[in-house]
Amino acid sequence: MSYRGSEFYDNESNFEKYMLRRQWQENANDTLEKPVISQLLGDISDQHILDLGCGDAGYGTELLDKGCSTYVGIEGSRNMVEAASSSLAAYSNGTVVHTMIEDYTYPPDAYDLVLSRLAIHYLQDIEHVFRCIHKTLKPNGRLIFSVEHPVITSTLQPSGTRTNWVVDHYFNEGYREQQWLGGTVHKYHRTVEAYFRAMQKAGFIVEQLRESKPVRENFTNDETYERRLRIPLFLFLVGRKNA
Repeated sequence: MSYRGSEFYDNESNFEKYMLRRQWQENANDTLEKPVISQLLGDISDQHILDLGCGDAGYGTELLDKGCSTYVGIEGSRNMVEAASSSLAAYSNGTVVHTMIEDYTYPPDAYDLVLSRLAIHYLQDIEHVFRCIHKTLKPNGRLIFSVEHPVITSTLQPSGTRTNWVVDHYFNEGYREQQWLGGTVHKYHRTVEAYFRAMQKAGFIVEQLRESKPVRENFTNDETYERRLRIPLFLFLVGRKNA
């Protein structure tokens, strides 16, 4: 059975709780994930960007403000698409498409950059998606994505804040289920090696691998910073299509 991660956000309660959570001070997305993504992106001036799992497209507006030529967000959640449409309303060169990442019709040689932030771990068949991404990139184009780190997805805690960091069943890849924000989240666990090999199999030259090592200046709370030093929450990979 195939599970769609975006379905979680079409539950009104889940959606509202998630949007409130993103406003929390020192949330992991803003303190750990976003800074690394921004470093990996570098200068995106005049680039045509495809964002897979764009959410409310809040980051898309930042990319447009930084000078990208066009921005296309792909999003499967109806609630997120409505939020993204509102975010992009002031931009003539920014659009959102309501479709699943797996179902999007990827035009050949169309984008300079394909970005995906914390969405690919919801996908069952990443090899197919990586092949589609490779096809839609222009020569020398890049894929940059983040996922929940495999040491996290290997053993998802039922809910709440972790009290330990036991890693178990790491090499048993596949479906995982987690209770989060009062709802059920469906994800797929795979190892670091599996992500790396899937990119290579799709034709990418893997240029960078990063983890979410915290930077002290991104935190106001010492306790939060020290806790984030215990284990990586996110994994980042960069691949390039041959010129």
